[in-house]
This record gives sequence, structure tokens and C-alpha cells, in this order.
Amino acid sequence: MDPSLYRRMAAFEDTHWWFASRRAICDQMIDRMGLPTSATILEAGCGTGGNFPMLARRGRLYAMDSDPSALRFAASRGLAQLGQGSLPDDIPFGDTRFDLIVMTDVLEHIEDDAGSLRALRTRLKPGGRLLLTVPASPWLWSEHDITHHHLRRYNPAQLSAVASAGGFNVEYLSCYNFILFPAVAVVRTLQRWRRPRHNGMKPRHDLKMPSRPLNAFLRRLFSSERHLLAVARVPVGVSLILLAHV
Repeated sequence: MDPSLYRRMAAFEDTHWWFASRRAICDQMIDRMGLPTSATILEAGCGTGGNFPMLARRGRLYAMDSDPSALRFAASRGLAQLGQGSLPDDIPFGDTRFDLIVMTDVLEHIEDDAGSLRALRTRLKPGGRLLLTVPASPWLWSEHDITHHHLRRYNPAQLSAVASAGGFNVEYLSCYNFILFPAVAVVRTLQRWRRPRHNGMKPRHDLKMPSRPLNAFLRRLFSSERHLLAVARVPVGVSLILLAHV
């Protein structure tokens, strides 16, 4: 991700509708896992640490990121043991094994996605779980993806294949952010039509805080999807969520 966005992310991540709703959906997914009381958890690609309060209350939290500026923001939360590293070949924390590894919108940044999952698999305890989210629908590719240094967006079959190639057994795979999907699709299509990539202008991103009432409305709307995701799989959406085990 563009390093200049980390300060903005650190300021927004606790309250911005996108991050808060994604946490609510992941939080429910983790609640249903039946983790041990004092679980060991790794967040791979932790960014500025917005997920730390959700994860740290479940046990001992470890977190890694490749960017030292992101880790400085994450360290200010004081909730995780931090290590600088990168996937697939530089995972910190020695021989520590984990009950759960979490990756929220990280895999799309990594060139060797299957190899990275294989490396993470070796750091899980027997029966350990992987929970990850990624951007969905390759045709939604936009300037936002470019600014965030995404290498790809996934469709469900691609993500399932990558997880299987990484040695995981997929338990659950669904699209999410489906309520806002039609609006996002229209906006991304118009952006491509009105602002072609080759015009030499700096790519734009979507990391902006809306007004307080709009932010609250979008947060309630998006996070409400967790109720359907608890009982069903959804075929379309802006993002994908996957749960797998070794």
C-alpha cells in the first residue's frame, strides 16, 4: 500500500464504516470457531492494528507487517507482540504455532499467494484455522486497487484454488459487501469511463471519511450482512471471506 495512506488509515480505522463492518463480520466468524480460551493468534499483514482489540480479547496476539511505518502505528495500541516480516519467506516469532491466522485484505498484495499460504500453514497448530478476506470481482479493478498496490482481485473459484494449493481445506467461502455491490459496480464503471488510466493523473483511492450520519448509516447497513453470512453463502459482492483449516 502507498505508505502515505497509513496515517490516514490509523486515523480512520476504528470508526470508518468499511473497517468497522469488516471487523463485525470477521468477529462473528471467529466467535463461531470455538477457539481455546487462551488462543494464540497471528495477524499477518496487520497494517496499523485496527483489528487488535477484536483479536487480543481472545488470547495472545502476535502481528506482523512488512512496513515499519505501519508497525509504528500498530505498536501504539500496545495489544500485540509485533514483528517485521514478509510472506512467504520471512515470518517472525521463531517456532511459535498458532490456533488462528487472520489476513484481512492482505493476500492480494502478495506476488506468491499460494506459497504464502503454504508458509503460514506450517505455523498453525493441528486443527488450526485461517480466516482471510480479499477484494472480489476482477472486473471491479479501479484506481483504488492501484493506489493500494493490489496485484489482483479474486473470484470465488480462484480464491478456493489458491487456498487448496496452500494446503488448506476450505470450510466456508462467500462474497460479502453485497448490499452495496450494485452502487460500487456503477461507480467503478463510471470511474473507468470518465478517467482512463493513461491520462497521467495520480490514481485516486476510496479511503475517505464520510459525514458522521452517512458513516453511521453505511456501518449499520454493511455490518448487518453478518446475520445472513452466518447461515448462507452469497454469490456476489465487493469482497470475499474464506475460512479454512489444516
